Amino acid sequence: MKKTILSLTLITLVGSSAIANPIKETKEVKTTESTVTWKGYKVGGSHTGTISLQSGALEFDGETLVGGEFVVDMASINTTDLEGEYKDKLDGHLKSDDFFGTANHPTAKLVFTKVTSTGKNSYDVTGDLTIKGTTEPVTFEVSVYGDKATASLKVDRTKYDVKYGSGIIGTAKDKLIYDEFDLVVDLQM
Repeated sequence: MKKTILSLTLITLVGSSAIANPIKETKEVKTTESTVTWKGYKVGGSHTGTISLQSGALEFDGETLVGGEFVVDMASINTTDLEGEYKDKLDGHLKSDDFFGTANHPTAKLVFTKVTSTGKNSYDVTGDLTIKGTTEPVTFEVSVYGDKATASLKVDRTKYDVKYGSGIIGTAKDKLIYDEFDLVVDLQM
């Protein structure tokens, strides 16, 4: 009888502990099925393109998002709104030291530092974004639906020493580039 009561007590304690403290789970992102789309703006228009994830994962406590970490392959910068010579020139310029300096800085990294639930599938996220060896905080929203997650964020490139064409007085309007660019991320896990 004492053995049965002791067993039931242990099962109850272990079971309630597991309910109170769900096990954290890391879900790896399928990099080949996920997309990161960028859009940069200039006075005379805009350009769009893609960039590839090298690795990534989201961390969950039960079904609640609690963390994440991503590495982007900066050499994969690809312009999608141009073709031929103009596309090649822009891709090369974005990879140069005028912009992201991919020869010396082949990756960028985002690490979530704070995640706050704002609804059933929505979260406000603060993270440390590292571009060209400089780390700055960014904030954005993430939505998670099953094995999919989406986010969009604005990045001020000047915080990462990407200042080419940034508000230079006397610059021709088609050469004046806005400081912020957009990222739209669609993740598959």
